[in-house]
Amino acid sequence: MRAARLTSPKRFEFVDVPMPSPKPGEALVRMERLSICGSDLRTYDRLLPEEQYPVDVGRPCHECLGVVVESRTDAFKAGQRVIVFPSTSGGLVEYIAEPAARLVAVPEWGDPTHWIMCQPVGTVMYACQRIGSVLGQRVLVLGQGAIGLSFTNLLNRLGASQVIVTDLLDYRLELARKLGATRAINAAREDVQQAVAEVTQGQGADIVVEACGRPETANQIAQTVRREGLAVLFGLAHDQDTFMLNYDSMTAQLPTILVVNSARSGHMPKAVAQCVDLVAQGRMDLTYMVSHRLGLKDVQKAYDLYSEKDEGIIKVVMEV
Repeated sequence: MRAARLTSPKRFEFVDVPMPSPKPGEALVRMERLSICGSDLRTYDRLLPEEQYPVDVGRPCHECLGVVVESRTDAFKAGQRVIVFPSTSGGLVEYIAEPAARLVAVPEWGDPTHWIMCQPVGTVMYACQRIGSVLGQRVLVLGQGAIGLSFTNLLNRLGASQVIVTDLLDYRLELARKLGATRAINAAREDVQQAVAEVTQGQGADIVVEACGRPETANQIAQTVRREGLAVLFGLAHDQDTFMLNYDSMTAQLPTILVVNSARSGHMPKAVAQCVDLVAQGRMDLTYMVSHRLGLKDVQKAYDLYSEKDEGIIKVVMEV
């Protein structure tokens, strides 16, 4: 079968690899849709040590949806459409075999391009569940990529009195306003600390969500959270895993720090299944997430667009 592989910095090549065979308890899935997550750029954007190239087949990609073509588990049958959490290879492949616990069924109807958005949004739903009630709370979301926008959408729907957002790109901020942001701050032109102080009457935000994993936003938590507020760490470190943090400023605010990551906690399948259910009921619309549609043959263009934040991109979905 054909698969994409990152063979050198920011350079994909297509390779032929053996077709996987499902083991007992697994299902073989023919991929239909693949999408790029910001965490994939931790591999794509970084200059890895030379010996780490080429990276594993199909990486970096973990937002996947396809159709079961062979099942060796009672949990799924051939013909079912599923979201897949790949572990046996990266997702940039034509077929993948995974255990039943790493599959979530989605309805037969609807656009697969929109169903795959339940994967990233489900992780944000998990985070919001960990945060608890936000009714009447002032919330700040640092970063308005796909994850930050999902936080904005959900926190607005959950009753936050203020949903303040920051980003460097105006097109993201404009979409955030449409999703319910009450104040959008362009951090390239405005002082974030000052702007948040003004909109919260000097109190600071009750809850600050770091949604992009950048040193500047991590340090903005202490500048914007109210004393004894809640700091939520969702974003994974992007360019580097280690960076400077003003520890004294952070501890001076006495915040509660909550780290939320459904993939590392093992709760992602449950959270994504809950998101699928809400979308199936017509109670959530995730069509706003998809800005670009390409084919797997355009994998290089897809990752370059996402990396460079070009053409007003939010999420790009590749058809296999």
